Amino acid sequence: MTYRGGRSIMAITMQAQTRTNASKGSLRQLRKEGKVPAVVYGKKLESSSVISLDEKEIMHLLRSHPNAIIELSIPDAGKQPVMITDVQRDALSRKVVHIDLHQINMNEEIKTAVRIDLTGDSAGVREGGVLSVSLHELEIQCLPNDIPESIEADISSLGVGENLLVGDLKLPGNITALSDAEQVVVAVLAPQKEVSEEEADEAAKEDEKAAARSEDANAVDEE
Repeated sequence: MTYRGGRSIMAITMQAQTRTNASKGSLRQLRKEGKVPAVVYGKKLESSSVISLDEKEIMHLLRSHPNAIIELSIPDAGKQPVMITDVQRDALSRKVVHIDLHQINMNEEIKTAVRIDLTGDSAGVREGGVLSVSLHELEIQCLPNDIPESIEADISSLGVGENLLVGDLKLPGNITALSDAEQVVVAVLAPQKEVSEEEADEAAKEDEKAAARSEDANAVDEE
């Protein structure tokens, strides 16, 4: 697996192996050999779409560049640009057990999700506010080569009680945000009011008085 790229998402080269047997036994054997069963969907790939990939390469890819463009070498189909569209994991071990990939046209815009990276030191947090992140990924549409590694959200000017919306994010002109422009990305919440010792003592005294009044009322009823 090789990487190339700059500020946009990495282009990654991977080698696929054709598989012809889809029985449970053969799939288990593939996984024992360190392979992940996969299917590539796209034009002219009917006879070459059922493949397997190296598990270590896939795990590294999912950790570092999950929305990368993959230049996939498929036996009898040559190199094809694809992207991962679905990942199935074992419910207990969380190991990857199957992957779906889709062939893409490098000259056509696609829809995908990219990570949102928070930058800066919020003024509101410095004043004691609490940072609350509501959106970790942004849905976008652009050409495959224009997919960024991430979208930066500058929170340095956010004060207590203020938030940053999707519409506030600064995107390159060749990228369109598909997420709702009014959706909150991150907010700085006011800190919870701390109860002083005096207030706590006063509240305890009020509880004691209320309990005493209740006991007096019960005593009168019994008489």
